[in-house]
Amino acid sequence: MIKQWKPAGWAVAAVAATAAVALAVPSAMAQRDPAYEAARTAGQIGEQPDGYLGFVSTPTPAVRDLVNDINIKRKAAYTSGAPAGSTVEQFAFVTGCNLIAKSKPGEKYKAPDGRWLTRDGSPPVRASGCP
Repeated sequence: MIKQWKPAGWAVAAVAATAAVALAVPSAMAQRDPAYEAARTAGQIGEQPDGYLGFVSTPTPAVRDLVNDINIKRKAAYTSGAPAGSTVEQFAFVTGCNLIAKSKPGEKYKAPDGRWLTRDGSPPVRASGCP
């Protein structure tokens, strides 16, 4: 008897395997920007479960422009990198899970219930659907 892969399981595995690769370029570009690092360190912005950066507090125009630019680049990476059988939203979600998992102590991230939390030394609170 031959074991068959379930299409949904295969798609999720493909999304999980490629999510980090798709964000390599936008993340690397953002991290070279001192304004990005400053806003992140100051707790003004943080990672969200949907794979995009969010505003923890009311942003300055410069921080708003920076985050909008990064999120546009992320959307492009998700759109071009989503594997066959998955949606852009699924790909973005898995990437969001991974970005929250990789956040550093002191950085902000959005919990599944919508609260902004500050990462400490323990694992972050992530959505139940995270790989």
